[in-house]
Amino acid sequence: MRGSLKSKIRFVLWLGIGLAVLNACMRKEGSGKVSEMQAFEAFFDTHVDSIVTAPRWTRTQALQRMKTAKDSLVRYNYLSVALKTCLATSDIDSARLLIRQLEDFTGRQPFSPQLADLQSECLNMKGNVYSRRGYVDSAEVCFRHAYEVRLRGTKVEDIPDILMNLADANNHLGRLDKGAFWYRRALLICDSLNVPSDKKFPIYYGLAQGYMTLRDYEQCDYYYNLAAKSYQDMLPDEKHFYLNNRGNSYYYRGDYATAIGYFRKIADLVKDYPDMRWGLNLSYLNLSDCFLQQSEPDSAAKYLELCRPFFEEMGSTTALYYIDTQRIELALQRKNLAAARQLLIASKASPEIDPDMIHIRNKYLQQFHEETGDYKQAYYYLKENNRLDDSIRNERIRMRTADLTLRYQQDSTLMAHKVLFQKQENEVLVLRQSRLVTFAIAAVALLIAVFLYLYNRKKRDLLLAENRRTVSTLRLENIRNRLSPHFIFNVLNQEVVSREEGEKHELASLVKLMRRNLELAEQLCITLAEELDFVGTYIDLERRSLGDAFHPDIRIAEDVYPDRVWLPSMLIQIPVENAVKHALRDKEGERNLWITVDRRKGGICIRITDNGGGYRPGSRHRGTGTGMKVIMQTIQILNMKNKEAIDGAIHNVTLPGGEIGCEVTFLLPDKYDYRI
Repeated sequence: MRGSLKSKIRFVLWLGIGLAVLNACMRKEGSGKVSEMQAFEAFFDTHVDSIVTAPRWTRTQALQRMKTAKDSLVRYNYLSVALKTCLATSDIDSARLLIRQLEDFTGRQPFSPQLADLQSECLNMKGNVYSRRGYVDSAEVCFRHAYEVRLRGTKVEDIPDILMNLADANNHLGRLDKGAFWYRRALLICDSLNVPSDKKFPIYYGLAQGYMTLRDYEQCDYYYNLAAKSYQDMLPDEKHFYLNNRGNSYYYRGDYATAIGYFRKIADLVKDYPDMRWGLNLSYLNLSDCFLQQSEPDSAAKYLELCRPFFEEMGSTTALYYIDTQRIELALQRKNLAAARQLLIASKASPEIDPDMIHIRNKYLQQFHEETGDYKQAYYYLKENNRLDDSIRNERIRMRTADLTLRYQQDSTLMAHKVLFQKQENEVLVLRQSRLVTFAIAAVALLIAVFLYLYNRKKRDLLLAENRRTVSTLRLENIRNRLSPHFIFNVLNQEVVSREEGEKHELASLVKLMRRNLELAEQLCITLAEELDFVGTYIDLERRSLGDAFHPDIRIAEDVYPDRVWLPSMLIQIPVENAVKHALRDKEGERNLWITVDRRKGGICIRITDNGGGYRPGSRHRGTGTGMKVIMQTIQILNMKNKEAIDGAIHNVTLPGGEIGCEVTFLLPDKYDYRI
């Protein structure tokens, strides 16, 4: 008992030391990963403004840090920063290449909230690339997917930015009610995150843009004025977005002079940021249209020539269609009908073109056909524009109605959320009151678990000691059984030498049997080939006493390889010996013995069958059962060390001729450990 208590104390001490070391290692490894991610977060927070103001320098810094980062997730977060800088410099080809790399990485990784943040960032940037190239439908799909993925991530503070992109894409697609819906959803999330009012300006000018498209200029100016209060706090790209859209609002009102003032502010703004090529060229494009509306073709031509190479390089279908439309009007104002005709022939419309732009193109086409004398075609475009005006007007009415409906639904949802929040606060109070009870129950459960663990360990130790005693007993019995064979083996060797050649065979087989018995006595398990060789030698010796009526039959299936199959020693020999001694020796007529080895699902099946009348417990020939007892004890000891057990069974069977026989069956699992 003292030794057992000391061993338990040592075990608990070593277990505590091991857990402490493991915990320290895990903390060290975990802290390494956390520190790398924290370093990235610090880098991003410090240089987020530099993505727009100094994108090339920021890209270089991000790529350098990416090379030294050990954690793959951190490396690709740095790559996402480089991707943002490519959009800032309008390097669309490089952006698409980095997007493919990010998609390939995120597609191969198991899900985690941090991976969801990165995947959402990639989808958001992909949507921006589609939007720049004029594929707004594809951009809307990417933004929606980015929003859904971000909901499973950790950076919920970035959700409003994604929703604003999604809203803007819906506005460009003419789904103004949906655009307003997503902007208000972003506003609701900002309120839940306690975002200050001066940080909500992107949502304000986004809502203003939607109302501008609806030609609701009162609501449009209301939200633009809210955004203007935070103008000095805006980043350069945010200032560009505000100025561009506010200039557009005056363009659609026909106040071209005010619109020109806003577009010129953009040109002045981006002079300090040479990488903002997109914003600069978009302001040139808008300025040229304003000058055309004021019938100043020379100024319009100047700005068109400044922005045209950039949009041709980008391949933006919407911008190029807009440029061709302005060039047609420019040719008409200069009375160059041949150039206008050539532009009309070469220009092709795209499905993504905004209806307002088609309306402008139709107006120029009407003017062209009037000046060329084709009044029928001019009347056609007049009717088309009237139809388009009616369609746009009806669509705007529908959109306003839908917007009012969505606003009502959102207000109702917000009220329901407030009720739900109050209910959840009450539930939290109840939860806090029950927390102490939960901790107490957990502590009791932990104590019970420790007690059960120690109890089960003691029980296992006792059982292991019992098994060791059983093995020792079996070994002692084996040694006692070997004392006589040693003596007999020496005598038989002398007898074999003294016999003549013809009389040596039977004695030689007996000597071989004895020798193999001595060799296998020390082995707990042997191969099936060794066991069958031993059994075959035994059967050869018994043929003489059993006579010609004895017919042994050993069959091994083709998919069984005896040299590779292991089994407990004497597993087949003892049942065969029992069958010969207690069933077949005194039987009248044919004496049959079958040994069959075949493969079953998950293991090898061994059957030893005789036709000796079956197992009869009350028979005087039934034997002591010592051999089978040793086999079963050996199997029991081995089974305790394995998940899958060796299965053994003894039962009587009815043979095809009507005779009764005894069959011993063993099923050996494929994956079995014979070591004790």
